[in-house]
Amino acid sequence: MRLQVAAQGFPLADVVRTRLVLEDAVVASLASDRGRDTSDAHRILDAMDADGLAAAEFLALDAQLHLALAESSGNSVIAAMMAGLRTAIESYVLTGSEQIDNWDAMTARLRAEHRDIVTAIDAGDADAARRLVHSHITGYYTAAGLTTNTDRND
Repeated sequence: MRLQVAAQGFPLADVVRTRLVLEDAVVASLASDRGRDTSDAHRILDAMDADGLAAAEFLALDAQLHLALAESSGNSVIAAMMAGLRTAIESYVLTGSEQIDNWDAMTARLRAEHRDIVTAIDAGDADAARRLVHSHITGYYTAAGLTTNTDRND
């Protein structure tokens, strides 16, 4: 809970870089785990396909998907960190959604990217899953005009 409260004041660039580190570890771990359970992720993906979702509803499901993957990884620390960052992430991505001219096209793109990530995990392709999650995260922040230098190695 302390991380969740503190995350409200974290710089966007730090939140994005942290997401990249955490979610890279999550998808690589899941893809490498033969006993992986992505059923929650698939359930959320299906919910994201509902017609007429407002941006806030879609992005709440998006956050649930990323958290479900973290929880499925079996790493309780990573899952807790993702849960703690969730409010900050939702706030930034919702703010960014207001800058996207064609929200319907963006949701179609995000749905496809999410499905590709989960497909790579299910196929056991850690390299593809890592590449896809990185592109997914940085791509949204770029499209939403929230671009930061997330690849910097400070």
